[in-house]
Amino acid sequence: MTTALLIIDMQIALFSYEDEPLFRGEQVLDNIKGLMDKARRAGAPVIYVQHCSLEDDEFREGCATWPIHPQITPLETDTIVKKYSWDSFHGTPLQEHLQKLGVQKLVIAGGQTEFCLDTTCRRAYSLGYKNILVRDAHTTLDSKLMTAPQIIAHHEHVLGGRFVMLQPAAEVVFA
Repeated sequence: MTTALLIIDMQIALFSYEDEPLFRGEQVLDNIKGLMDKARRAGAPVIYVQHCSLEDDEFREGCATWPIHPQITPLETDTIVKKYSWDSFHGTPLQEHLQKLGVQKLVIAGGQTEFCLDTTCRRAYSLGYKNILVRDAHTTLDSKLMTAPQIIAHHEHVLGGRFVMLQPAAEVVFA
């Protein structure tokens, strides 16, 4: 089964909120970096999804906070998919690219758990992919209603065993 690593929205913007630190931000970056190394050693595709806002905000294409975080900079052989909604498949070439590569299984990491990550996990499942959500390689910010750890726990509970299999980065194998 061909497996790809899908890294969602790990852009400088997520790390730019001084009054709202990204939960486990550095640990998540380190874990994603480890996943990238594993994927590349196995010859698995590494695909980045980069959010592009139509608003004048931190995710606006071309602004200083729009690029992918420098700790996980893509290689020229990696794929970058630009998206304009929470769904990494909607209006993007992601599905076509995965089909060309023969990908059947996605290892999913990135942010924000309750937005783009959740939506992409559900859509990938509906498209027939086997999905692994890497427990220690996705993150978010606190909301007005819940802390980031509560948001993550809630989404792992809802997604796990239904739309994704939950697995820590250390146990992920690219085959």
